[in-house]
Amino acid sequence: MTFDILPHFSLVTVTIIRFVLVTSVALHILLTKRNTSSAIGWIGICVLMPALGTVLYIMFGINRVRRLAKKLVSGRSSHKFDDSHSSSWNRELNGQFAPLATMVGKLTSRPLVGGNKIVLLHDGDGAYPLMLNAIEKADHSILLCSYIFRNDRIGGVFIEKLIAARQRGVEVRVLVDGIGSGYFLSPVYRRLRRAGVPCARFMHSMLPWRMPFLNLRDHRKILVIDGRTGFMGGLNIADENLVSQKPPKPVSDTHFQLEGPVVRQLAEAIAWDWYFVTQEVLAGDIYFKEHTSTGESVARIVTAGPDTDLEKIEYTMLQAITLARRQVRLMTPYFLPGSRVMSELALAALRGVQVDVVIPLQSNHPPLDWACAANISPLLDAGVRVWRVNPPFNHSKLLVVDRAWSFVGSSNLDIRSLRLNFEINMETYDVLMAEMLDDFICHHRNRRLTHHDLDKRNKLIQIRDAAARLFMPYL
Repeated sequence: MTFDILPHFSLVTVTIIRFVLVTSVALHILLTKRNTSSAIGWIGICVLMPALGTVLYIMFGINRVRRLAKKLVSGRSSHKFDDSHSSSWNRELNGQFAPLATMVGKLTSRPLVGGNKIVLLHDGDGAYPLMLNAIEKADHSILLCSYIFRNDRIGGVFIEKLIAARQRGVEVRVLVDGIGSGYFLSPVYRRLRRAGVPCARFMHSMLPWRMPFLNLRDHRKILVIDGRTGFMGGLNIADENLVSQKPPKPVSDTHFQLEGPVVRQLAEAIAWDWYFVTQEVLAGDIYFKEHTSTGESVARIVTAGPDTDLEKIEYTMLQAITLARRQVRLMTPYFLPGSRVMSELALAALRGVQVDVVIPLQSNHPPLDWACAANISPLLDAGVRVWRVNPPFNHSKLLVVDRAWSFVGSSNLDIRSLRLNFEINMETYDVLMAEMLDDFICHHRNRRLTHHDLDKRNKLIQIRDAAARLFMPYL
């Protein structure tokens, strides 16, 4: 009799456990997941595999970053966004982009600030000497954040300059990504720490229960010197960016040197990242300066990430494209946007706006190129012109609307960058800068992609590309 009861008891127990697991996870998903396809997918996995699905969801499905961010924010003094400065600048924008300025101000809680000087820099050849010179002349503070910071020749020069600055009494803080700058070993991190330079790795952990953080990267590239001079854009720190020296795999890029009030916003962004990782609050005049007017550019920093800044860069781009009347020029190293950006670009083209998307002939991540080829046809159908850039691989991330407004920084145009990475961009209401960037993009329209190019791929290649497209959120 005992042998008959035990199997029945075990079956009932297993059934109850399965029901509790599926119900608990499903309720959590329904309450926390905004994306319906993601919610349906996770619920389906948990229904089919209750135990394994629950473990996978706990590891990869819960946005702990947002929870951590909310906890950290609650521990800091909050400030209400004052839009008085933004409103005055909005009035000077004469109509077209005033709604954009108002929207981004409310979205980011940062004011639009004028009086900035913005210098366009190309490749490491143009940017590194200025960055190194600024580090060498720093008197009070250096804040540096880089996704990739290699321990190669140029990386070694940066390391030596940072160590020297620390030794002469400058407050130095260096933040490198936990994967981009080396996951198992990070020579830059180890060299700086051994030399006494405060250095941290963003969301790095070898612990299995922290594996979800593998998917969340700090992709920002920021340097702020004495709270007065800033650098930002798409440029990492590596020999491959010294294009004129002809490295084996050269990477061309665009970077910007900033002076003026917008530098304070840049410093606040990197200070938040540092606090997010180390819980050290950076404060005082050595990091944050009150700036006087140094130029003519009106600008604002826009940050995005899977914390309290979710999708803010994407929303800014969507609103700007909506306001376009004549041209939208877009240059990105990886082009795998979600349906919202795809739809907005297509609609702009259909209403008569000239839309140019400029992407590399071949990027440094082939699966991204495969997925792009399978995803881009609807834009061609709508009249969007897609262009390929000849080598070297161009890593620039630029958006220009009507040769009057530009959006630049670290964010690629793919789902990972727009939803998962921590990114930083800058919007500028500067006609001269927009014209320079627009001309730069147009200069790189080397080969136009057509339906014929897509159709002539053999079936095996088309199947490969279509399969790669399924992994768009993770590429």
